[in-house]
Amino acid sequence: MILALRALGVGDLATAVPALRALRTAHPDQELALAAPAWLAPLVGLVGGVDRLVPTDGLGRLDPTVRRPHIAVNLHGRGPESHRVLADTRPGRLLAFANPAAGHHDGPDWADDEHEVHRWCRLLRWYGTAADPADLGLRRPPTGDAPTGATVLHPGTKVMAKRWPAERFAALARELTRRGHRVVLTGSADERALAERVAYDAGLPGTAVLAGRTGLAGLAAVVAYARLVVCGDTGVAHLATGYGTASVVLFGPVPPARWGPPPDRPRHRVLWAGARDWPRWDGVGTHPTLAAVGVDEVVAAVDEAEQAVRVSGAVAA
Repeated sequence: MILALRALGVGDLATAVPALRALRTAHPDQELALAAPAWLAPLVGLVGGVDRLVPTDGLGRLDPTVRRPHIAVNLHGRGPESHRVLADTRPGRLLAFANPAAGHHDGPDWADDEHEVHRWCRLLRWYGTAADPADLGLRRPPTGDAPTGATVLHPGTKVMAKRWPAERFAALARELTRRGHRVVLTGSADERALAERVAYDAGLPGTAVLAGRTGLAGLAAVVAYARLVVCGDTGVAHLATGYGTASVVLFGPVPPARWGPPPDRPRHRVLWAGARDWPRWDGVGTHPTLAAVGVDEVVAAVDEAEQAVRVSGAVAA
């Protein structure tokens, strides 16, 4: 068995896809088990190549049946807690970043400013396993009840500092609707009230609010078959990258150099005002680097993303 640990969220799993694919290719005859939260199961099934999900809530002790894997791979962090979780399974070999505090002196050094995708590919390359950071594609789920060709606005994020103001999402929804887009609003059950507020202010019907009405598989389908996605630095952005769905991603305060889509894919546009000098932030509401992004800038980025789709379609034809 090859055991990989990635006990985090949607975006975290999506950025680990190239590393997981590399492990699958390097060990075709081994079972590939992924230790991750159980609620991610629908998305794990869309990665491809993962044979088994080992449910884990954070960095607690893993299922006692998971013992003595041939190789354990820490795709979770730098340790020491995550290193110890895997070391407790008594693997034949542990692939991880160096962390003397966890008794692991092997492995490359951690780099704080490294892009999350490249981080895990570099880890595997250090141990002799080739990994392609561009291998981000996800399997398309069945369409089901998901709308096709919709423009998805995802106004929520878990971190309030990363949340673009709701009134701007409403203004954006009004403008895109005027231009002929069919706008829908996604989010978790906890974000349904936010989505409803945006829909009301934008003059959209209640049926446009999908927040709280789709599970993870349904959300993946909505993004996979969408015309366009506009969202903050959250898991939905990574789903758009995985499906090649045109997207505009609003970043702040974390820079896109660490979590953004590949810069060589023009259908994925990034807006980031973090290079400017900002006054001290009081920690309340939207971070200044994101609050500086205006509706007109987002509309222009939408036009650029859609133009890139048209150009790539023309080239393919």
